[in-house]
Amino acid sequence: MADVAHRAGVSISTVSHVLNKTRTVAPETVEAVNHAIDELGFIPNILARALAQARTSTIGVALSAITNIYFGEVVRGMQAECTRSGYFLFLTDTADQPDHQLEVIRALHERRVDGMVLAHVPDPDNRAVKYLEKHKIPAVFVDRAIDGQFDQVLVENRKAMQSLVTHLAGHGHKRIGLVSGLKGLATSIERLEGYQAGLKEAGLPFDEGFLECGESEIEPAYHAVLRLMRLPRPPTAIVSANNKMTLGMVRALKAINRRIPKDIAIAVFDDFEWADSFDPSLTALAQPCQEMGIRAIKLLLRRIKAPQRRSVRVFLEPELRIRHSCGC
Repeated sequence: MADVAHRAGVSISTVSHVLNKTRTVAPETVEAVNHAIDELGFIPNILARALAQARTSTIGVALSAITNIYFGEVVRGMQAECTRSGYFLFLTDTADQPDHQLEVIRALHERRVDGMVLAHVPDPDNRAVKYLEKHKIPAVFVDRAIDGQFDQVLVENRKAMQSLVTHLAGHGHKRIGLVSGLKGLATSIERLEGYQAGLKEAGLPFDEGFLECGESEIEPAYHAVLRLMRLPRPPTAIVSANNKMTLGMVRALKAINRRIPKDIAIAVFDDFEWADSFDPSLTALAQPCQEMGIRAIKLLLRRIKAPQRRSVRVFLEPELRIRHSCGC
């Protein structure tokens, strides 16, 4: 910094203000400093700056299955907000494993991130949450609800799933199956409850025979649908509880030559860019993924600035996009 200051003909403190944007500096001075930086090949010492300022301007993100387009869109919103706010994002994958989740959180903490955004992996001992509480780490949970005094950005899963089921019932379907997500996840539980509420609203009984777990993945969902369709009186409509299971469901129905919606109607939780490119196009609940990411980062930055403020829960509403797979 001393070399840059000498080359630009300014003080070291002026160079610091230009780099850290901590004070308004005349445009011609900024240009002179930046020119000197380019000539000298100067690279700011981020670690030294972090030690001096007691912050790193970095945020750690721990999500499961980051290859899933759903979480990809959530991260896209986070990245946009981080860029606007001058923060850098570290992205990690918990693989939906409690042990690995704890390792990831520890690793991010050791790298001195200023805060974390997480999609919680259920753990009987609640180790991840206890670790965050013990070390007073600013954190926001997304997608999956938890018990605890943390900020959370969630989707209204129950009412949304209920609306999907009642929509199918409105077409006259009385045997509506569900391919549910990984057991223990808050989203899986909430969507199952919404499915049951939808049946009740339509005056239909809940039959456990029409419920199969697709484990939130393509292959298990494929076999779950085959089991449903082998029932003596199979469902006339099926709901998929996430986008990856939707792919398994469509593949299974194609494998047994069931035409959609002529032979069986389907409706799905999670929309994606190519849902309306299917033949027929898929009736789906579209989650506000990018908005979830943006709101999570905004809440986290507020938490970093005001650690003692009361925690909040934000619920976002999915949008029902009616297409043709349901029979419309």
